[in-house]
Amino acid sequence: MLDPAVTWTRLRTRSAAFLRRGWGRRAARVAARAEDVVDLNHTGLAVATLFFALSLTPSLVPRDWLFQGLISGLNAAAGYGVGCVLQWLFRKWIRPRLPIGTPPEWVRYVVEVAVVLTCALAAAYMLVMSADWQREITGLMGMEGTTRAAYLRTGGLSFVVGALVVAVFRTLRETVRFIGRQLSRWVRIPPALAPATGALLLFVLIITLFNGVATRAFFAVANSAFSVRNDKMTPYAVQPTRPERSGSPESLAKWETLGSEGRWFVSHGPDPMLISAVTGKPARQPIRAYVGLQSASSDTTEEELAVAELQRTGAFDRKVLVIVTTTGTGWVNSMSAAALEYMYGGDTAILASQYSYLPSVLSFLADRQKVAIAGRKMFDAVYSAWSARPENARPKLLVYGESLGSQGSEAAFDGLADLRSKVDGALWVGPPNSNRLWEQFVSRRDPGTREVDPIYADGLVVRFAATAADLDKPSADWRRPRIAYLMHPSDPIVWWSSDLIFSQPDWLSEPRGADVSPQMRWSPLVTFWQVAADLTNAQGVSDGHGHRYGSLVLDGWAAIAAPPEWTPELSEKIRTQIELAEEYERVVK
Repeated sequence: MLDPAVTWTRLRTRSAAFLRRGWGRRAARVAARAEDVVDLNHTGLAVATLFFALSLTPSLVPRDWLFQGLISGLNAAAGYGVGCVLQWLFRKWIRPRLPIGTPPEWVRYVVEVAVVLTCALAAAYMLVMSADWQREITGLMGMEGTTRAAYLRTGGLSFVVGALVVAVFRTLRETVRFIGRQLSRWVRIPPALAPATGALLLFVLIITLFNGVATRAFFAVANSAFSVRNDKMTPYAVQPTRPERSGSPESLAKWETLGSEGRWFVSHGPDPMLISAVTGKPARQPIRAYVGLQSASSDTTEEELAVAELQRTGAFDRKVLVIVTTTGTGWVNSMSAAALEYMYGGDTAILASQYSYLPSVLSFLADRQKVAIAGRKMFDAVYSAWSARPENARPKLLVYGESLGSQGSEAAFDGLADLRSKVDGALWVGPPNSNRLWEQFVSRRDPGTREVDPIYADGLVVRFAATAADLDKPSADWRRPRIAYLMHPSDPIVWWSSDLIFSQPDWLSEPRGADVSPQMRWSPLVTFWQVAADLTNAQGVSDGHGHRYGSLVLDGWAAIAAPPEWTPELSEKIRTQIELAEEYERVVK
């Protein structure tokens, strides 16, 4: 007869042994994976510190500690990944061929501690230096600088951001391993090929989602969100009553269809009384024509509607007609429009149109061809109507574009000869580096001139300026029709390019521009990423720097198409007025 106590003891002992054999191995595997997740790659740490340090070096525009922390954390994570790859290559291909043995454990420990301490000290030193560099940049731009104590917070934020990115990557790596094990188990793929196959499948899935479903969903949501903003009504934009404005009761383009930016454009601007008060002479009501994305009906195009609106308002009988290619949302620089209206006593007509609901950055990413197509179609339609009139009955035809709008405005012309044969002047502000004509002029600049202030063909037709004085260089011989580009040495929209990834640009190998830190250096990949990050803060600076051109547009118009009665005194009166109007717009818009 079995003793119950003995039987229970044996059963408990055997069960414990079974659990130790089964669950013990699983626990060991889980523990090993957890150790692998938190394991620190010291080569990766060293390279991450290098990338972190490089990201703290000066860029084009100043950064606060929060923004710098995000950028530096992403840079550090990228550097950590590069370091891990380098260590793997060393262990896989180089170490087995070296005639040295494995160092003692205590040596490895000392080296690892030394690496960690060195990286920490180097990061702290670079944070202190970065605060000084940021104060230098803000000083060049007339802005208030940061403090060392405030900027030290960048280090903590960068550590958190970098750790999160590395954790996401390691999670993806574990996902690849899991897929590989399942493929080896169920599809019978050889174990040696399973991880690579799993990585390929995951990569294809991510790319497919990003390029297909995710991208379409993102831009669909963005387009929907910004279309709601486009319909927003503000009490500071009131429907015009004068027939010279689109959106008025007589207009072919209805007020409700102009979009938020269009409604602001047509409801503001100087009237004849204000223009006369500034200029001291009689003035006319300026014409402002605008076509929104919803303005055209099913049986007419935006271009046809725009031409009809110009004809309705009598725009072809004015002294000046300007075709403005807007940024993504349909924004028009109010200072540029008002400057020209004051210059000509209101005897002007300005046409603008909307081609997207998205801001310039998203529009540039989503479909940069849209602005080029819109710009060419609109110019061709207006030019056809303009050129059909007798030569002595045509207004001056000018074109204008800012930022992405300059790219669309440029697209209307095949080259310099085509441009000069069709217009009486062109003013393009803050042109993106990918502008076709701009790139041709800059790359073919006269020998010995810098990329930040190039001279093309002795400045006879095309000129580049960061200040009003630059428009007079290199000589007084500037033939008409004139073309001018306004661009600051510190404008990241002008200088950002994919070429920054692997090649040093001329604007960093030549003497720096006036508002660019002499400490800024080019580094592969890092400079590209830094300038790309600057794009989001291009207007977070004072006027005259970055992508803030302020009243320099007035000097641009004066250089290209000043009326005969133009004087420096009148210029300063107009400058004061448009700067006041700009300040009002910043407050209420």
